[in-house]
Amino acid sequence: MTPNVDTDVRSYGIFIDGRWTDGASGRYSDVLNPATEEVVARVTVATADDTVAAIRSAREAFDHGPWPRMSVEERRSVMHRMLAILERRRDELVDINVTSGGATRPIAAAIQIDAAIAHFRDMVDRVMVRFDWERPSPAHVGAGIGQGNILREPFGVAALISAYNFPLLLNIVKLAPALASGCTSVLKPASTTPIEAIVLGEIAEEAGLPAGVLNVITGDREVSYEMSTNPMVDLVSFTGSDNVGKLIYAQAATSLKKVVLELGGKSPLIVTEDADIDAAAQDIILNTTLHAGQGCSLLTRAVVHRSRADELTEAVRAGFAQMTLGDPADPATAMGPLISAAQRDKVLGMIADGVREGAKIAYGGTDGGQDRGFFVEPTLFTDVHNSMSIAQKEFFGPVNVVIPFDTDEEAVRIANDSEFGLWAAVRSADPVRAYGIAKRLRAGTVSLNGGGGAFPNTLLPYGGYKSSGLGREYGEAGLDEYLETKSVVWGVAGG
Repeated sequence: MTPNVDTDVRSYGIFIDGRWTDGASGRYSDVLNPATEEVVARVTVATADDTVAAIRSAREAFDHGPWPRMSVEERRSVMHRMLAILERRRDELVDINVTSGGATRPIAAAIQIDAAIAHFRDMVDRVMVRFDWERPSPAHVGAGIGQGNILREPFGVAALISAYNFPLLLNIVKLAPALASGCTSVLKPASTTPIEAIVLGEIAEEAGLPAGVLNVITGDREVSYEMSTNPMVDLVSFTGSDNVGKLIYAQAATSLKKVVLELGGKSPLIVTEDADIDAAAQDIILNTTLHAGQGCSLLTRAVVHRSRADELTEAVRAGFAQMTLGDPADPATAMGPLISAAQRDKVLGMIADGVREGAKIAYGGTDGGQDRGFFVEPTLFTDVHNSMSIAQKEFFGPVNVVIPFDTDEEAVRIANDSEFGLWAAVRSADPVRAYGIAKRLRAGTVSLNGGGGAFPNTLLPYGGYKSSGLGREYGEAGLDEYLETKSVVWGVAGG
């Protein structure tokens, strides 16, 4: 279907060294509303030369500019101005996310934007209180007596590559600790949801962030390749699929860059025989339909005690039947579209694979009969074995599977039988039992009886085991990724 093009659609450039430019190619790509397929914006398609210019700007700003050499109080002052502008533009950002990201307005407001602002605010405060940026080390006695200081210093130039599903949140999760630590950066958003990153460039310009500290560049794989291989970059932080993450990891290894990866998930929810089934069903409904299932930490494997599996399935079916699919701008819509036609087709193809493998569709399985937009209706599979592709591969769409178990040991084995380990959850009437199960799960975060909701608190470390990534984001653990540790020692006596 040919997109509906509005001749008044705004075009956005890229932000390099404190200036806006159309880029070397002069080419633009369309940003679509995934619910209506209308063009809502056009953004520059940057080249490798543009990317090198952005990296060189960040390198110059780090090596010779004021930002890394400012006191933490001075950096906090600039970040506080950025926070105030971010809060002022909050409603505008919600609108952008609804129209270009496909989130319903409640999700756009609460998770897409407000959680992002909360994380930025946390970093504004944390830059002052988290670290003793220069603290004494214990005295040591050897051939003589010595002392020293332990310094925390910015890591360098950070290449920040984010995913499409929570664009402002994911951009800020990377940018805020980079700024707080004193790093300089090049930020590349996903090509389908670039506008929030461009707004961050506008905010940086208005707040007086020194030139080169933040560069915002939009483009495709050519840009990402340059960012992950260029020797002027010291650190790469990437959020996206595990396959692309492995590629970036290999590319960054050529110059021994530090790499922080937040990748995919196939997160299990273990439901024991004594669990509250209504609560467990609500968990599954939420985690399947929240932002149309486009979340790496969402619980997409329901590992359920065999005696309660049918009851839970019926409760989830009833909940899915109440979900209204449609344009997220409509207040009556409960679930919006996937981000693109390609993602919709991928999810529908994986659903077809599940049927071929012998699983049964208990609900859904189609595009919902929508005339326009990239929709897949909430889908639930039963008769699933954990070895099936639908139990192992990440859909990144509104699909869940029910896998029965008989003993806690079997539940733990099924839950851990995955290449991913980002998130997990347990529902049980016995909190001691639930905690015991949680300690045996190979996942970066485990939620007990609904604790923590579907997304991480901005103060807690967030990241995965195995193919779900490397390093941690959020809170002090996220800030720590952008800091080097230096020991400066001197003799006191003897030696």
